[in-house]
Formats: sequence, structure tokens, C-alpha cells
Amino acid sequence: MSLPRLALTLGDPAGIGPEIVLKALSDEQLPVSDITVIGSRRVLQDTYQRLRETCEVTRWSDRCQPLRDPEDLKLIDIDSEPVHPGQGTAATGDASFAYLQDAITRTRAGEFDAIVTSPIAKSLWHQAGHLYPGQTECLAQGAGCDRVGMMFVGRSPHTGWTLRSLLATTHIPLEAVPQALTPELLTSKLDLLVESLQRDFGIAAPDIAISGLNPHSGEAGELGRDEIDRLSPWLEAERQKRPGVKLRGLTPPDTLWVNPGRAWFETADVPVSDAYLALYHDQGLIPVKLMAFDLAVNTTIGLPFVRTSPDHGTAFDIAGRGLARTTSTLAAIALASELAQRRRRLAIVN
Repeated sequence: MSLPRLALTLGDPAGIGPEIVLKALSDEQLPVSDITVIGSRRVLQDTYQRLRETCEVTRWSDRCQPLRDPEDLKLIDIDSEPVHPGQGTAATGDASFAYLQDAITRTRAGEFDAIVTSPIAKSLWHQAGHLYPGQTECLAQGAGCDRVGMMFVGRSPHTGWTLRSLLATTHIPLEAVPQALTPELLTSKLDLLVESLQRDFGIAAPDIAISGLNPHSGEAGELGRDEIDRLSPWLEAERQKRPGVKLRGLTPPDTLWVNPGRAWFETADVPVSDAYLALYHDQGLIPVKLMAFDLAVNTTIGLPFVRTSPDHGTAFDIAGRGLARTTSTLAAIALASELAQRRRRLAIVN
């Protein structure tokens, strides 16, 4: 089987994307795959020269990681105006949007098996007239999908245990969450999660823990009736529909993450689930970032192709200084390669 073909977008060219691309593609831990960068050759060359000069002046070990020479990259060049590191503008937002659009078009045409996206600034997309909540929604529209999910995956360096957390709702105000958690939405997210666990991770009969919404999952209605009136009836109906799937919950949000924390830091020999369904953004991402800030990968489930992304932003405050770390990007490349290979094998079998 040939190597998985990955499109690696540059992200916002004024952020740390160009730096982490050049560092990650020179790293000894880089997974074996066929990687093509989609971005600006000019930006990559400027970044390469700037970081080499910074290293020569400072000799700081954390700034002197090896860099991949842009001339040695497989690159689809989408030129942009000169960029000042750390100074994101509507033009840099527009450039990052163009990189992603090109990756989507080429992947849908069969040129790539997966897309790994570097960070973008949503506000700069909006300034440039691209009114998407984020890359996930843009990918969904570009792929013609009406349902996708944002799942975070990380493998513990301490125990080897794999954390998987799906968000039921993503970038909406907290006050809008209860109304958004309709049975239709929750069933759609659960469908995606079960499908991904079975197809992408090879877990035939998954065990999934589902969080409550209110403190103590409402405490029998004393702290909110969402669980009693809507969430628990929905979950019981799903249990009846899915006899091959173990659905745990509704677990109080403050205890949902106790055993995953132990499995991540201490021992994998504790009762844990294959995946965790969090009901809103911070409920799922605070524990993920506490456990796996430099290792977690954002993967979009429900697309016809694999998409992963490092779980961090553009970091304009350190762009161009050589300080960006590549662990999350390397993990994103590794997961994209793994999932793309598994999908290939399934396609051959089927």
C-alpha cells in the first residue's frame, strides 16, 4: 500500500503556522507519509531565513531546532503579499482561507487522502469576508456535509492510553447551549461518534460516557431540570436503539474526567470509556487541555476524508521568534496518517 497522501496547510501566514511546518517536517519523529504543503513559498522562505538568523544571534537551544529548507518541500505555492510575523490582517486571513479551499478542492478530487490544517484566526477570516465560525464549518460546506463533529484525540506519553472527546456543541455562547441540545442534535453527534469509533479506530462495540449539563447532573431537579425533562429520556431511547453500544451517563460533569485523568497520568488500568461526549465547548476542552495541551489533535468526524489539526491557535504573540512547539502538529500528522491508512484498508476490504 502506498504512503498516505497528506495536504498540510500553512494556516495564517502571520502566525506560527509557517514555523511549525518547517520545524515539524524536519523532525525525526515525523511519521512516514507523503506530505504536500499548501501555502506561500515566499512566506516559508522568509520564515526559514528569519529563524536561521535568530538562531545564529541567540544560540538558544529552544530556538535552534532543525528547519526544513522550503526548497526541499513538496509545495503547492499560493503566493501572498509580504507578511509581518505577529501582525495578522484581513489579507493574511484571506490567504489562510485560500490555502484551505485549495486543500479541500484537491482532496475531493482524489489528490490527497487527508488534510492537516495549521491554525487560522477566525476574526481575520471575518475581516476578509469569509463568515465561517471556523475551519470545521468551512470543511463541512466544502465537502457537502450537513453533519460533522469536533473530536479531540490524544495519546498519553505516560501510560499510552488514548483520550477521545467529542463536543456536542462548539462555538456558541454558554446561554445558548441548553436550547441547542435538542434530541436531534444529540442523536446526530452520537451517530457520528459511533461511526468514527467503529470505522476510524476499529472499536466494534464502543463504550461511550455522556456528560450531564448541570452541576451534579441536576441533582434530581434541584439544580436544573434539563436532565430530567430532556436529556435522560433521550439517552434511554438511544440505549434501546443501540444494543451493541454501551452508553454511560448522564455523568456529573465534575466527576466525568476523574478516571480519564488517572488513565492519562497514572495508569491505564482504571475504568474508562472509549470516548466522552461533552455537551459544550469548555466542558470538553478544559480537561483535554489540562491533560494533553501539547499533544491533543482536533479531528473533524463526518467528512468523506480525514481532517486533523493541532489543538492550538495562531499564537501571534510569539510568531517569528522561534519559540513555537511542534508536538501537537506532529501528533496531528501522525493521526491523519493512521486514520487515512485505516480508511484505505477498509475501502479495499469492502
